[in-house]
Amino acid sequence: MINLFYMEGLPVAVMGLGKSGLATAEALTQSGAEVWVWDDNESSRADALSKGYKVVDLTTADLTELTTIVWSPGIPHTHPKPHPVALRARAANIELVCDIELLARSERDSAYIGITGTNGKSTTTTLIGHVMEAAGRRIAVGGNLGTPALTFPSVGAGGSYVLEMSSYQLELTYSITFDVAVLLNITPDHLARHGGMDGYVAAKKLIFHRQTRPRTAVIGVDDPTCRAIWEELKAKSDQVIWPVSALGPVAGGVYAADGWLVDDTFGVAERVAELAAFPALLGTHNWQNAAAAYAACKAAGVPTPAIVAAMTTFPGLAHRQQLVRTIDGVRFVNDSKATNADATEKALATFDPIYWILGGQAKETGLDGLEAYASRVRHAFLIGEASDRFAVWLEANKVPHTRCGTLDVAVNAAAELALAEALPGACVLLSPACASWDQFANFEKRGEAFADAVNRLEGNAVPGDRA
Repeated sequence: MINLFYMEGLPVAVMGLGKSGLATAEALTQSGAEVWVWDDNESSRADALSKGYKVVDLTTADLTELTTIVWSPGIPHTHPKPHPVALRARAANIELVCDIELLARSERDSAYIGITGTNGKSTTTTLIGHVMEAAGRRIAVGGNLGTPALTFPSVGAGGSYVLEMSSYQLELTYSITFDVAVLLNITPDHLARHGGMDGYVAAKKLIFHRQTRPRTAVIGVDDPTCRAIWEELKAKSDQVIWPVSALGPVAGGVYAADGWLVDDTFGVAERVAELAAFPALLGTHNWQNAAAAYAACKAAGVPTPAIVAAMTTFPGLAHRQQLVRTIDGVRFVNDSKATNADATEKALATFDPIYWILGGQAKETGLDGLEAYASRVRHAFLIGEASDRFAVWLEANKVPHTRCGTLDVAVNAAAELALAEALPGACVLLSPACASWDQFANFEKRGEAFADAVNRLEGNAVPGDRA
């Protein structure tokens, strides 16, 4: 656990008692701080009280003793409506920071690799961590990925923190200048939380905050928003800039072309690996992840042969195109992490024919942009709150569908149809294009429920690793 020595003897509040909030409270307590905790959820407060923490109602308490509130990034502090505690804190000139900011203030001698983007950041973060570890580097991997930053060990000078950074976390982290900063892509997401697309883009651009040479910016250029940011960075020329693309050659960067990963970072295009050698990185979207991870690890000083060797052994990411089982030739794939249409597009482009399980708590953009993949869907199975809305889209795109309500019903219905039709290449795909919160605590629980339901099915099964 990180030693927050600079907080010793100081009153510090923790707002939000999820996994990272409780880890923050523990780290602060072990470091000798006077810790106040609060959560709007009564059961979370009761749990914290049972653990011995001092529960203080930050909506009414006198905050004048505080200088810092460690804020859960999931709680709105600006848009669409700031939480009352955020208003009170700012009126009292109290800083709001997230746990990663506390890590940065403590571990000043370490290197930092940050990864953000609307989609692909978890896979890319995990892949970078896998490569760095295989190369013998001293690292810790986490952040938005799921491992709270303050539970990390101290990696010290010569070590690196590999951090998945959400837009929410970037807004609440001020002290890190990333040695290697990766921006994969930007498509509309979380717009209400950022006051619109401009606010969302501004938050993502914070990954490059204060970077100067020899620090490196790795940026995907396959979407127009990131391409514009790339042009801005090139015009300023403050840091080393390596563009990456899954769609073809890009001068001075890393890209996928003709089935190869190509390194042109020093102006001489060199094929470094066949993409088919990376079995856990199927599909165009994963080629961008591979190119970005390769560039980031090269920028961190890992030799090319070591990067390529490690990437061939990468097992993939749980809940992201994860092959659960193959039953009588039908693949059952868990893509629960696809919580918006752009993420789901990646899976729809990878498999054919598809028995598609979708639905949950819909994002603003719904299924917009997936029309080109409708012909790949043999049948769709709807779950959750979005069923009515998504049924309209499916009807408009002439996709046969069944309203199943719950995930277990959908798995059974999809399996029955897919196994009966026995089409070559068939895939029962959970790729919801929705948040999970209407029926599950998070996308991980949804993916686990899918796997459990699949594993209860009968048939001639071949266990799977990753699709």
